[in-house]
Amino acid sequence: MKAALQNYRDRMRRVLDHIDRHLDEDLDLDSLSGVAAFSKFHFHRQFTATFGVSVHRYVQLARLKRASHQLAYSNALGVTDIAMDAGYDTPDAFARAFRQRFGQSPSSFRKSPDWEPWFAAFGPLDIARSKLMRTFTSDDVTIRDVLPTKVAIMEHRGDPATLGATIQRFIAWRKARGLHPSTSPTFNVWRSERRPSTPAHYSTDLCVGTDQPIEANGEEIKAGEIPGGRCAVLRIVGYTDNLEPAALYLYRDWLPASGEEARDFPIYCQRLSFFPEVSEHETVAEVFLPLK
Repeated sequence: MKAALQNYRDRMRRVLDHIDRHLDEDLDLDSLSGVAAFSKFHFHRQFTATFGVSVHRYVQLARLKRASHQLAYSNALGVTDIAMDAGYDTPDAFARAFRQRFGQSPSSFRKSPDWEPWFAAFGPLDIARSKLMRTFTSDDVTIRDVLPTKVAIMEHRGDPATLGATIQRFIAWRKARGLHPSTSPTFNVWRSERRPSTPAHYSTDLCVGTDQPIEANGEEIKAGEIPGGRCAVLRIVGYTDNLEPAALYLYRDWLPASGEEARDFPIYCQRLSFFPEVSEHETVAEVFLPLK
């Protein structure tokens, strides 16, 4: 039974990976049922039963998520190009769907995104993907001696629904200083739970590794350091938006059984590849639990 269930999940996971890899193409029921090797007469119901959303809605949400990231974080593509990539025949059709989902036009979102309805809109997508969340074992964890890294820090304090705006400012700041992710490592230091009981208590640091002197910039940018030392490291490949399950595994399962003790520095991650530069199933992040 366990082997059969794992096989079923693997087939469904192939479908999600295929969708992310081929968002520019025609993703109809015939092609997707073929990827899963399921009968096309039952696949739609199987998909909905597994993920809680229809195939059509999942594909639409995945395309709109990529489009919204392109609008918010990159000026390289125009709205028309983004609309075509999202599978819409005309910019007007894209604008109507975008406004219906997020309450803003694509142009307005590019200038000043309202992130609260954005988070709400993608709740079903996040829930669907969590259905096939991989489980971790101690074999997935390595202990690594980490070198200290000097970083520039932009703090986010307050409602996680506004994190997107902080990320935008952070990206703009590092672009202006030539700190590209390919040469300057990106870290997130988590100083609170992902969803604290009170949103105002949410706290995280956005960091970029750099030896450049950090000039005073009001309260916006600070100089700091990711300390060196021993760390338990868990590598995550694919769907790295929500790394809470990995962090919980390290704290709840791995640490008590390991005989190790946590060091006095928060758990953090290094992001090694980014959506939409790569498909979501190809994004990579490593979660670090500092040890004594």
